[in-house]
Amino acid sequence: MPSYHQIIFCTFPDKEIAESIAHLLVNAHLAACINILPNITSVYRWQDQIKSTQEYILIIKARKTYYERIETFLKNHHPYELPEIIAVSIENGLPEYLRWIDSCHFIK
Repeated sequence: MPSYHQIIFCTFPDKEIAESIAHLLVNAHLAACINILPNITSVYRWQDQIKSTQEYILIIKARKTYYERIETFLKNHHPYELPEIIAVSIENGLPEYLRWIDSCHFIK
C-alpha cells in the first residue's frame, strides 16, 4: 500500500517560536495537525563541540506532496543556521484519521 502521509520533525529553541511556526503552517493548510513537545534535551556535535540544548519539537502531520513547501517554509522561518527537518512516512494509520489529514490540505 503506498504511503501518502508523513510526519515531519523539527526542533526549535523556545516555545514562542515553535507555537508561531505551528500556527502559520496549519493556517496555510500545509499541515493538518502539529504537536509541540516541550523540554526535550538534544545532545549533538556542532562545530567540533558536543552541545546539550533544551528545545521544543514539532511533530507535523501532512501529506507527502506538501513536503517541499513545508521544508522551504521551515528553512525560511527558522532561527537555526541548520535546522533539523526530518520526514518519516506514515505506513499505517487509522483510515479515518488519514482521510482527515487529506481534508485539511488545500492551498488557497
